[in-house]
Amino acid sequence: MGSAKNKSSAARKARIEEMRRAERARERRGRILTITASAVVVAALVVGGVILVQSSDDSDSATDSKTAGKLVAGSDGVSTWKGTLSQNHVTKSVKYPVTPPVGGDHHAAWMNCNGDVYTKALNNENAVHSLEHGAVWVTYNSKAPKADVDALAEKVKQTPYTLMSPVEDQKDPVLLTAWGHQRTVTGADDPNVGKFFEKYVQGEQTPEKGAACTGGLSE
Repeated sequence: MGSAKNKSSAARKARIEEMRRAERARERRGRILTITASAVVVAALVVGGVILVQSSDDSDSATDSKTAGKLVAGSDGVSTWKGTLSQNHVTKSVKYPVTPPVGGDHHAAWMNCNGDVYTKALNNENAVHSLEHGAVWVTYNSKAPKADVDALAEKVKQTPYTLMSPVEDQKDPVLLTAWGHQRTVTGADDPNVGKFFEKYVQGEQTPEKGAACTGGLSE
């Protein structure tokens, strides 16, 4: 009988010891998971800090664009940018060498350009992104006759990958701009409007051909 009790006691002790080993194993796994999770959090914070620093660097260099060159007038009336046009996404305003700009650093958000007509001036940085997507930007100032402005607006509304807005300080009453290209037109009836649209709407100059002209900013 004593032997049976001893066996029972030994079995109980063995079960208790097994339970303790299992508990210690759970504790070790818990510590490992805690350490791993902490390491992941620290790594995420480090990566986040790097991204923030990089974003800050991009923002600070917004006015220090790598764009270099100048517009050179062609025999066909179209001026072409001779040089480089940088394509960095920035968060600060950019000092463009041409008004309206023909390309360069720009904001990550583009202006909708699916035949969109804007009655107020746009941020150049957003409109330049539209040019990068292959849009033609029709601009005018207060010297442009209202009849021409209205007629051009109708042309734009019927043409995907175009947009239109006022730019008061541009050199001529009506200008057409694509990425790296620009020309003056005399008005809505100028045949060069159609020629420019045909050549430069999603033309060979487009850095990001096929990119969307919707899903951007609408004002």
